[in-house]
Amino acid sequence: MRNYLLSAVRIFVLILSLNLFSSRTFSQSITTGNGKFEVGLGFGPMFFLGDLGGSAGLGKDFVKDVDFPLTKFSKMIYVNYYAAEWLGFRLALNHGVLEGNDAEAPNKGGHEVARIQRNLSFRSSVLEGYLAAEIYPTVFFERYDGLKGKFRPYGLVGIGAYKFNPKTKLNGQWVELKPLRTEGQGLVDDKSEYKLTQAEIPMGIGFKYYIKENMYVGMEVLHRKLFTDYVDDVSTTYPDPIIFNSLPAADGAKARQLFFRGDELPGARSTPQVNEQRGDPSDNDAFFSTILRFGWRLNTYDNARRQMRCPVFY
Repeated sequence: MRNYLLSAVRIFVLILSLNLFSSRTFSQSITTGNGKFEVGLGFGPMFFLGDLGGSAGLGKDFVKDVDFPLTKFSKMIYVNYYAAEWLGFRLALNHGVLEGNDAEAPNKGGHEVARIQRNLSFRSSVLEGYLAAEIYPTVFFERYDGLKGKFRPYGLVGIGAYKFNPKTKLNGQWVELKPLRTEGQGLVDDKSEYKLTQAEIPMGIGFKYYIKENMYVGMEVLHRKLFTDYVDDVSTTYPDPIIFNSLPAADGAKARQLFFRGDELPGARSTPQVNEQRGDPSDNDAFFSTILRFGWRLNTYDNARRQMRCPVFY
C-alpha cells in the first residue's frame, strides 16, 4: 500500500508540473501539429481472467472469476494523433502484473473444489504495446467552440503485442514455469511449447473530459483478447511425470513438484491420472484494466476555437 501511495504522489507531482509547463508553453504557440497530437499517462488496476482461482462453481468469462485480492496496478504512457476530431490513433506502452491462485477460490462444495485441490498459482509481469483507433461519436453533435468543458465518450479497438513470463513460488523463491514444461509442452507430440511474446487485440470504451483547452482527465475500461491459454501456464491435461526425466535434472525435479501441488494440502488427494483435466483449453486467457487517464493536447490553447468550427477540422 505504501508503494501505491508513493506512486500516486509522484504522479500527482508530475501532473502539476506538466500543467504548469503546458500553461506557459502553449501561450507561446509551440508548433507541434496544431492540436493534432496528445500525450498522456494512465494508471489503474489490471485484472486476470484465466484457469487459476476464480469464484465458486464452474469457471465463467469476464468479471465473475476475477480474484480482486490479487489485483495489481498498471501504468501506461501514450501518444494520440488525430486524423480528424472524431478519429484518433493511439500508440501506447503499458506495464502491469497478472496473478492467479487456486487458493483464492471459495470452497462452496461445487466445481471449484477441483481447482482448490489442484493448488496451483502464478504471477507474471506483463509489458505490452499497442496501436488503437479511437472513435468519438458525439463530436458531430457538439457546439464547435473550443475544447474546455467538453465531455467525450469513445470506443477503441486495435492490435498489439505483449510479453509475459509466468512464475510461481517454490521454497520461497520465484521459479519460471515455461522451462519446466508442466503439461509436457514440447515433450509429447500433441502439446507444443508456447511463446512468451504474443499478439493481442485491445478493445474498450471510455470518456474524456477537458478541464482546459489543452488538458483532460478520463476513465477507460480496456479488455485484451489473447490467442494463448498459457499466460498462467495452465491449459490442458496432466502429463505422465516420467517425461520430466528428459529435462535437466534440476528442472525435472522442480517440474515434478509444480505440475500438481494438491499434495501440499492437508488431506491431499492422490497424484492425478495421466491426461486428467488440468485446465480448460476451450477458453483462452484474457486480462482487462480500468485506467484513470491524464492527457495534454499539444498547441491547442491558441488554435482550439479556430479548429473546432466543423467536425473534420483540418
